[in-house]
Amino acid sequence: MSHVVQIATQVRDVAAARAACQRLQLETPTEGRVRLFSGDATGLIVKLPNWKYAVVFDTSTGEAKYDNYNGRWGEQKRLDHFLQIYAVEATKIQARTKGHSVTEQQLADGSIKLTVQVGGAA
Repeated sequence: MSHVVQIATQVRDVAAARAACQRLQLETPTEGRVRLFSGDATGLIVKLPNWKYAVVFDTSTGEAKYDNYNGRWGEQKRLDHFLQIYAVEATKIQARTKGHSVTEQQLADGSIKLTVQVGGAA
């Protein structure tokens, strides 16, 4: 049986964020405090390419804090792509933790199809 799932991504899993950064060839995220244009933010710091300020995730709430000045200080598509890959990596980690296997397929429209085989070996 097939199910299509859409999710609103909250970044809570540090391991999945690290895996997403590694996959996207970004710096390894760090925990800390950084200065944004609108003030300081504390949490998991992710530096996106060509962004003036980092994105900071509060992993207890999943909330993202960032200043990209409506795309002038960083393209929204960079953050969207990070969130997409984070969701893929988080799903794969959770599925494999439960003993399921996961296959991934990149689709022509840029979306990613994950197939989770329940009970399959990782």
